[in-house]
Amino acid sequence: MNSTRPDFDGLARIYRALEWMAFGRDLERARFCLLERLAGCRAILLLGEGDGRCVARLAQAAPQARLHCVEASGRMIARASRRLDPTVRARVTFAHADAFAAELVPGSHDAVVTLFFLDCFRPDQVERLVAQVHPALTADAPWLWADFSVPPRSWRRWRARLSLWVMYRFFRWQTGLPATSLPPAEAILRRAGFVTAEEQSFQGGFIRSVLFRPAGRGR
Repeated sequence: MNSTRPDFDGLARIYRALEWMAFGRDLERARFCLLERLAGCRAILLLGEGDGRCVARLAQAAPQARLHCVEASGRMIARASRRLDPTVRARVTFAHADAFAAELVPGSHDAVVTLFFLDCFRPDQVERLVAQVHPALTADAPWLWADFSVPPRSWRRWRARLSLWVMYRFFRWQTGLPATSLPPAEAILRRAGFVTAEEQSFQGGFIRSVLFRPAGRGR
């Protein structure tokens, strides 16, 4: 088993159906709810794009942006590419690569997007990935993140813990996921110098979308 690269090829065809059966449209709402904040960006990096729903919507939200998608699953890339109108496709590049092996030019992107992606990795791997991506961003580049979170109290906390226990075992079985529990991605991003500019929550805080900005750069 590769220690950093889960293989989602086998789930590409049914991934959207699995998602909707488990969460309805809330994961999609979390992906889309803050995309408009990237409207003025010109070069956006997407890590772990998946089946293309985000890049298709982001291409509309940021009409001047070049979109660079790093995705380890060839089947996901094929599905994502088919979603794009030919005029949009000219602005999108796909790199079939492990995110840890992606070649990123320093200062080349003015935003980065990780939606339901950092939860695939162990905390040390998330630290490593954030440290690797950070130099590729411009000084004021936002980081758009969406993922699961454990609510701090009430029955929702226990529901979230049970749901995560089931999900991690399923995806580890199906994809070779290196993580076995939710990494503290928000805390890692804050330690890297990002602060929360805007956030939205779904399902009582179990699903979160956060726009991070570099500290001191405003909103």
